[in-house]
Amino acid sequence: MECRQCHTDLDRPGDYCLVCDTANCDAVVVVFNRDAATLTMLDGEEVRGETTITTVPETDDDHDDRATVVELRNFAGRVADEIRRKRPETVFAAGERGPLRETRKQLHYEFYRVPDDDAVQAVLDRRGESALEVVDIPPREKIGGSHSTIIGDRAGRNAIGIVADHPHIKKIIPGPIDAGGKGSQSSLRAKITRADHNGNVRMLLRDGSSVQENRLVTTAPDLETGERVRADLNDALEDAELK
Repeated sequence: MECRQCHTDLDRPGDYCLVCDTANCDAVVVVFNRDAATLTMLDGEEVRGETTITTVPETDDDHDDRATVVELRNFAGRVADEIRRKRPETVFAAGERGPLRETRKQLHYEFYRVPDDDAVQAVLDRRGESALEVVDIPPREKIGGSHSTIIGDRAGRNAIGIVADHPHIKKIIPGPIDAGGKGSQSSLRAKITRADHNGNVRMLLRDGSSVQENRLVTTAPDLETGERVRADLNDALEDAELK
């Protein structure tokens, strides 16, 4: 594959060209299986190339959890390194949660989950839609309102932090705490509710018998795009094992 600007030969499809300082793709779609990850590079709605990275998963017969952790981290690291070669604006991912979650930890690009069925086509369909505004302010500055207490201690603050870090969240308004409910769960759980007609959502935090509803103001203009933000937030909370 050649660079689209200076026609220098690129080592791999979609690589960033270091000769003329040009990106040759603006998005990467990664579909994870436990033993392989397929990366598809996109430029607008054009497919620029595909790369597959493989691993040999540790088996249960090895009886070594540490080896499994190291193998998974190394696999995710190779995928992350391949993505960094492209310098994309956005990464979309689908498939096996373990390597997906580990790869997401190692990258600092916009990173969104997409449906597992035909992930590339799902991204291409989404690319025809208008892009949502991105909020570029520190996460802690997004939190406001008359209530400042968040239930769940560290887990609750972690859930709020995950939401505040999302590029399409403008403001988080913590609500009052209802401690009169019934609950048997000892650990905090978080869930993003269905979007309203203005594209805004709410995050329910439940910690034992205490429940807190937090209003999330998004950049989505309507219910349909608000549902996209809701799904992505719930995926992020699930990846953090908080949902």
